[in-house]
Amino acid sequence: MDAALVGQGLLSGLLFGGVYSLMAVGLTLIFGVMRVVNFAHGDMMVWGMYLAWMLATRLGVDPYVGFIVCAAVLFLVGLGVQRTLVDRIVDAPHEMQILLMLGVALVLENAALVAFGPDPQRVRSPLTGSTLWLGPLFVDVGRLLTFGVAVVLTAALYLFLARTRLGRSVRAAADNASGALVIGIDVRRVYAVAFGIGAACVGAAGALVSPILPFQPAGGLSLSVASFNIVIIGGMGSLLGAFVGGLLVSVAESLGAVFLAPSMKELVSFSLLIAILLFRPAGLFGKGGA
Repeated sequence: MDAALVGQGLLSGLLFGGVYSLMAVGLTLIFGVMRVVNFAHGDMMVWGMYLAWMLATRLGVDPYVGFIVCAAVLFLVGLGVQRTLVDRIVDAPHEMQILLMLGVALVLENAALVAFGPDPQRVRSPLTGSTLWLGPLFVDVGRLLTFGVAVVLTAALYLFLARTRLGRSVRAAADNASGALVIGIDVRRVYAVAFGIGAACVGAAGALVSPILPFQPAGGLSLSVASFNIVIIGGMGSLLGAFVGGLLVSVAESLGAVFLAPSMKELVSFSLLIAILLFRPAGLFGKGGA
């Protein structure tokens, strides 16, 4: 096996892992605060991709700039979904939550199908055609920028939760919703903000990946599955776990494509999931891990 090929696979996987990490951070935030599993997460990401596509094709906005608009729009969508639907079933049995979010996923997927059709799309950006050479390895400028933005957004979210008053309220509601109510925190508002931020993260991830991968309305399910895989590996509810898990899964898939075949990369990531569940059931950074 060519060492340069392995090094290229490792580098490409690491850079693409920023997108995986960002979409997993949004999912784990929603679960960590509300204990609601968002099965519509992948379909929200697909809508982030289509929003970036519309901004690029109709207004000429590069997706590496338009991701800000996509994140803002998805924040409002998440806020609306939480206020009108999720808020009604926060304390309901998990099967009701699952059915509701699956329903939201189907609505989002079919709305995208009606609006944009079934054909795959891809956003054009001049940055994706640029490369930097590091000896025998090349760096896709688009992937490098995507990785950098994802790291910055994840760090900004961490600082928001750690340093701001609203962020501390989110953490308090996640730790003990009843105690948060007692000390005067508006838990319903906190839940809405958390869901909106989670949707904004995946909206930004969708816009950032739109110049790299083709997308279509039916792609939401595979994105949701990938997000769940990452979150479980990292530890449900852990932001650090989601970030590290995203990098780990992306690198594993990239190296799997090198050593096995590109069509078998998911086999590697799910094998990693099985290994983590066997030896550390709570995930790498899960609170219940041994």
